[in-house]
Amino acid sequence: MRHYDYAVIGGGIFGCYAALFLAGRGASVVLIEKEQFLFRKASLVNQARLHSGYHYPRSLATAAMSDEHKERFTAEHRDFVHSSFEKYYAIDKYGSFTDPSQFERFCAYLRIRCERTDDHPLFNYDRLEAVYRTEEHSFDPVLLGNFYSERVANCSTIELLTGSRLVEAGSSGTSWGMTVQTPRGMLSLETDAVINATYAATNSINRLFGLDSLALTHEISEIGFITSGQFANKGLTVMDGPFGSIMPYGLSGLLSLSSVAYTHHAVSTDEVPVFDCQIPGDDSCTPQAPGLCTDCPRRPVSNAGKMLAQMKRYFSDSVQFDYLFSYFTIKSKLQASYIDDGRPTEISMLSEKPRFYCLFAGKINSIYEVEKIFR
Repeated sequence: MRHYDYAVIGGGIFGCYAALFLAGRGASVVLIEKEQFLFRKASLVNQARLHSGYHYPRSLATAAMSDEHKERFTAEHRDFVHSSFEKYYAIDKYGSFTDPSQFERFCAYLRIRCERTDDHPLFNYDRLEAVYRTEEHSFDPVLLGNFYSERVANCSTIELLTGSRLVEAGSSGTSWGMTVQTPRGMLSLETDAVINATYAATNSINRLFGLDSLALTHEISEIGFITSGQFANKGLTVMDGPFGSIMPYGLSGLLSLSSVAYTHHAVSTDEVPVFDCQIPGDDSCTPQAPGLCTDCPRRPVSNAGKMLAQMKRYFSDSVQFDYLFSYFTIKSKLQASYIDDGRPTEISMLSEKPRFYCLFAGKINSIYEVEKIFR
């Protein structure tokens, strides 16, 4: 029976940062990740947007939190941040939940850059009501993953268990006992506190500890990757509603492509992500332990063609794009988010004796919120 001060479950950016922060304060930590490597799911499969707040004009709380941590995240991860591209936000003439005057007031309130651009040769103003030059950066998920993986591996007070799955948990009243299936067999652990940072598997882990579930919606999501000679090193996000975005994917030289209407292929409102593509007897992906969608032979047929066709309407005929490939993953969000499209970071203590924290977040620059809980 091995004993630790903390067990962190989930090896994405939030789990890794929490483990490193706690280890830096002298705690012994075990970090448990189901996949063979860290940063394989939502921490890799995303638009790589380093939010400055623009994306959430109907959720001031999410926007303010994004902007609050942007400068610190950029300073501490400068080698993995692309900050030198032209970024534009635009409002579609039809169906947007936000009009230009609202967006301008929103940006003024947050004191973020918002310069109206009424004549840009690459954009189709017959379809766009307003275009704004903004300031928003992109992080590189691959380089960031390598950086945090190396830090975790070199930290003497973190034991990393990859390819490992929690199968049983129980409380003694003062600590948690856990059984973990590892590549070398079953391992018994004891820990004073647990942090659940598994994102799509949040409720599955909560259930194992006999604790409450969150009201979540799960979506199999696709991020497409494209290139463009005319629109290289630039980004356009059309909002607020069923629109889309094209922007640099970190320092890769690629552009990420997403669309509210076509990025999400399947939706599950069950407590755990239940999808038709999950096959009984195939343990590589179950509702209790979601797998890697990109590597799955049953992953959805790509919607990249539809996403690209939608976004091309906002560009002049001179702009050409070439589609390369797509990544897929399961993304989860709070069901209450449909009201204002907010993406709050929630760190809840679901059990005090022994301690159990549920860390649910989707915006990378809010990793520092863990510091407010574990001071």
